[in-house]
Amino acid sequence: MTSIQPPPQGATAPPDHGLGRTATSSDRVPGQPGTPTESAGPAPRGPSTGRLVGVDLARALAVFGMYIVHIGPALSATSGAGTWVRYLADGHSSVLFATLAGFSLMLIAGRREPKTGLAGRQAQARIAIRAVVLLALGTVLAMEYGGVIILGFYGVYFLLALPLLRLSARTLAIIAAALAVTTPQLAFFLNTQLSESLTRTINAYDPLRSLSEVGLLDLLLTGFYPALTWMSFVVAGMALARLDLSAVFVQWRLAALGAALTVGAYGLSLLLAGKDALRSMAEGGKSSGPGSSGWSGEGSFGEGSFEGKHAGPELLSAGPHSGTTFDIIGSVGVAILVIVGATVLMDRLPRLRRLAKPVIAVGTMSLTAYVGHFLAQSLLSVPGGESDRTSWLPVLLFILGAIVFAAVWSRFFRRGPLEHLLNVATKPARYVR
Repeated sequence: MTSIQPPPQGATAPPDHGLGRTATSSDRVPGQPGTPTESAGPAPRGPSTGRLVGVDLARALAVFGMYIVHIGPALSATSGAGTWVRYLADGHSSVLFATLAGFSLMLIAGRREPKTGLAGRQAQARIAIRAVVLLALGTVLAMEYGGVIILGFYGVYFLLALPLLRLSARTLAIIAAALAVTTPQLAFFLNTQLSESLTRTINAYDPLRSLSEVGLLDLLLTGFYPALTWMSFVVAGMALARLDLSAVFVQWRLAALGAALTVGAYGLSLLLAGKDALRSMAEGGKSSGPGSSGWSGEGSFGEGSFEGKHAGPELLSAGPHSGTTFDIIGSVGVAILVIVGATVLMDRLPRLRRLAKPVIAVGTMSLTAYVGHFLAQSLLSVPGGESDRTSWLPVLLFILGAIVFAAVWSRFFRRGPLEHLLNVATKPARYVR
């Protein structure tokens, strides 16, 4: 593990993250005796890392949501409860993933108190190295699986977040809100100015684009998870990490905030844009959301990302992957509710926490679980991204396989396979002075 000096007020250095774990090695299995706290001494302002297993649970749910989108039945082929599960997975799972990425950044940079001096510089170096590794890994996977891979976008998020690591929760929340309000309109404007010839010219000189279909322009503006609009989620996650999620009054306030953002954004969007305001964009932008007139999904996942080229009135919609202000605010609200809900459940229900150990293990090695499901798809020839998928069986088997693998692996190793390699890659950060 990288030797980084502890931040002020006695907080010990957290373990390595990225898309990885939040708890230390000794609380790898939640509920294990002797779980250490964040601080070696009294630290009334910070919760124990044992209570952060709720974040690992939320991360596992985000991974499973991506499994549902990539392997599960098409939205148009579902009904009843399955429709709601599939609809909630669209967009919301990747948003939850991005929000938790921001949370993980603060675990590296100093969660309650930002690291300064040498420790701060080394933490920034670790994050920068992670960004480069994730960008490279995302580019390699995009060569095979296309623009749906989120890892390259993660690398850009990490780099853009570096100047924000020392900001307070209040300041980060204000920045996240400002980004949510302004960036969708900015993306819309920039895309209207982006001609096809200009796009071809930019891509012709982009080395990333020459390797895969995800280039710098896609990463910043036109891809599935463009940094311009998706940084709202990352910064919101950074703000959450600055708070004491174990404090009851914080939990209540966050739950109220999450509910208000969700109901307010989606309700206002429905009021302004009509019954189709919540339609999913994940299947070619043709599917409607729950409660609307129909589920006429056409196309495949990978053709309906928000590119800012739709008509102005559609900026009032809030469907998954629409990339509008209402979509961003409502999705942040959902992410907050999931994170707070998972934290409360793991903190208040020890028996449930013990039962959830195998699922939590998936959250501690989410990078491995995420990459692994693409590799397993190819190895097992499981179809993905096709609108004629009708069965839930493949995705259920993938979820079960991830749980079993993570549970067994975590009994013998501190980190998942890819999390270990990512940790090794960041070791040079210790030489930063």
